[in-house]
Amino acid sequence: MNICVLYASKEGQTARIAEYIAQVIRDRGHHAQTIDVRDATAADLRGCDGVVIGSSIHMGKHDKHAVAFAREHLPTLERLPSAFFSVSLAAHGDPDEAARYVAEFEEATGWRPLRVARFSGALLYTQYGFLKRRILKKIATEAPGGLGTDTSRDYVYTEWDGVTRFAEGFLRDVATAAAAAQETSSPA
Repeated sequence: MNICVLYASKEGQTARIAEYIAQVIRDRGHHAQTIDVRDATAADLRGCDGVVIGSSIHMGKHDKHAVAFAREHLPTLERLPSAFFSVSLAAHGDPDEAARYVAEFEEATGWRPLRVARFSGALLYTQYGFLKRRILKKIATEAPGGLGTDTSRDYVYTEWDGVTRFAEGFLRDVATAAAAAQETSSPA
């Protein structure tokens, strides 16, 4: 199988998750490519057996490029087995808020993927400037779920086993869709 994994990442954690998904797919004997959604085109989707799109949450919204791509390529996403993953700190401590983000993405795009996941992101304090580090520490202090506040280190909350299960489940979805398509195209 050939799977296209697209991502919209502001600070790199969503890109890391996308590459991890692609590696799981490769480790299972299939082909996978990762592409920043800002660089993706319809040509990238040709020849794909399935598409995964991931986007991070910033300021309460998914990346505008991921939203635009899903809207523009909705017919392809509806035709192929497709999956979506959302990356946010809310997924770590506020599952209702994380679910609301996904529902808003689906509403904004019209896309209803076969499989959806909400993954916890990361607080990369050592990569932030002074002001951003202070703002995120304040947010972390007030957030449910016990986010780290020691700004001298980074915190990665992504549960990698869950990412593996998501990728493996999507491979099963693609295989099931391929088998169903083959069955309907075979003469009776």
